[in-house]
Amino acid sequence: MKSTLTKGWRGFALWSGNKRKVRKIKELQKRHIICKEPFLINNRRYTGSKAKLIDWIKDTIQNECKSRGRIADIFAGTGIVSASTLPFFDSIIINDFLFSNEVIYRGFFQKGRWFKKKVSEFINRYSKIDTKKIADNYCSENFGGKFFSYNDAKIIGKIREDLELERNSFTSKEFNILLSSLIYSSDKVANTVGHYDAYRIKKDLKDRFVFNSIQPIDHQKKVKIYRKDANELIHEFETDILYVDPPYNSRQYSRFYHVLENLTQWSKPELFGVALKPEPDNMSEYCKVAAYDQFKDLIENAKAKEIIVSYNNTYKSKSSSSKNKISHEQILSVLQLKGKTIELSKEHRHFNAGKTDFSDHKEYLFITKVKN
Repeated sequence: MKSTLTKGWRGFALWSGNKRKVRKIKELQKRHIICKEPFLINNRRYTGSKAKLIDWIKDTIQNECKSRGRIADIFAGTGIVSASTLPFFDSIIINDFLFSNEVIYRGFFQKGRWFKKKVSEFINRYSKIDTKKIADNYCSENFGGKFFSYNDAKIIGKIREDLELERNSFTSKEFNILLSSLIYSSDKVANTVGHYDAYRIKKDLKDRFVFNSIQPIDHQKKVKIYRKDANELIHEFETDILYVDPPYNSRQYSRFYHVLENLTQWSKPELFGVALKPEPDNMSEYCKVAAYDQFKDLIENAKAKEIIVSYNNTYKSKSSSSKNKISHEQILSVLQLKGKTIELSKEHRHFNAGKTDFSDHKEYLFITKVKN
């Protein structure tokens, strides 16, 4: 039977601040052993995350957009915008081209049979395991003492290997919950500044890994999940609202989160360089000189009543890799051809995992009422 812990929007209430529901969650948590503090969808460090802006984005959609019914989050990233707007729409499309993000969406949003006891038993199997007795594996041999402590890397690798070996014994929903839980649990203790382009140089990494579950979102909405190129997917659907939040600089997300991508696909590729990355794959054109043409093509082919584009002004960054590939003026000009466009802005401290100086940083929302 599905856990009562997921009913309604109780898991999401921890984030939204509903005190009554938070107290209810704590009461329910005492009755279950799956984990005391399950991961909510926003519990990630992620470049470009809208976690600190979500109230503003959500209020803007409610106040400025007349359309209801269908929304498409075509560069969904963490999935936070999808999670926060889902209650206001009948259906939603969630898309991202990262393998790890697709699994996470399916773990949180996907409908299907899953059994709380089964998920709990698998997770609890590793709560008291002696890591010294775990044999070396792909994860410990490559990432031990670097992105994770040696023992943490061993148990992460063992869990992933066991999950793959037992894959057929789980429903699709159960497998995605467990793999998402491993991704979140691993990311929680990763020896990084928030992405995997590099790891911190430390002589003695402490063992900190705890295998905790995510908190799936229970809902009755129509949700379609994709892992596709946004410019290809845009031809396949119509929507009332299209939310667009593409990457704007040269930092490739498939490279930034290569460890989580590797953990998700589990194809065990050969790794190269100090950062232990596989051969380049799954690269976005939005991080290259073709970014403007890609954006223009996307908007021109969008079949939506209203379009919302999220944008930040890192084009003033001192780091060349952080400078925007699409300018503020280019975005505005493309959207104005599509329909009447207004822009809103909010001061926002950009998530900066390095030493780049983002002074006078703002987040922008462009809202376009599509002609005809």
